[in-house]
Amino acid sequence: MRASCCFIEPSCRKVEICNPYPPGKTDRALSGKMTATSSSLRFSGCFVTLLIWAGCTSVVCLVDEKLTAQPTIDTTHGDIPLPLSFACGTNAHSCMEYCSICQQYFGAPTMVCLHTLLEHMCIPKFDNAMTSMKSPNWCTWGNVSNYYSNLSHCTEEISDCLMIPWPNPLVEQTFVDIHSRFFKECPSEELSDPPPVIVMALVITPICLIPLMVSLVVLKTKNGDGSS
Repeated sequence: MRASCCFIEPSCRKVEICNPYPPGKTDRALSGKMTATSSSLRFSGCFVTLLIWAGCTSVVCLVDEKLTAQPTIDTTHGDIPLPLSFACGTNAHSCMEYCSICQQYFGAPTMVCLHTLLEHMCIPKFDNAMTSMKSPNWCTWGNVSNYYSNLSHCTEEISDCLMIPWPNPLVEQTFVDIHSRFFKECPSEELSDPPPVIVMALVITPICLIPLMVSLVVLKTKNGDGSS
């Protein structure tokens, strides 16, 4: 005697119940008892399978919700959501927002928070400004000096708001990465000789001073001998 139970879910396994007694050697009372027992086991197996399937589905749903519920940092200007539990650099609105973001997502003004703010607030503006120009113009300082200064000011402002010393290793690494991306192919100026006028002045000056110093020494010596 066998009974099976299966659901629509592909992960369901069949539950088989076998009769341990050989056929023909059981009476009707035992057969009725086995039938009742088989029906009870069939119902129990189906109920247990249903509970396992429901429990697995709930666990999978909870895991999916936890994986998809990652916080998204909102760096847009708006109201400050929480009171600060640490000192902020200044009371400026933008500065208070930076500190609020660090408290809300990182718990404190850490270097990780500074890195996140630089990635969202400073570097994209510089990247957009540089990509708007043609690459041959990147090597001309007059074309990029304004964008470079704005980037430097942005990193300094956020660091001061979080009361992190500036410059710091993170800011230095940021500029190293920028130089490797945009200014790597720029030719470096070789050292050249100064103009001839400067060379002549540097050579003539000590030559003229030597006779003058000798004359002063001789004059001083004669004056000393006459007085004695």
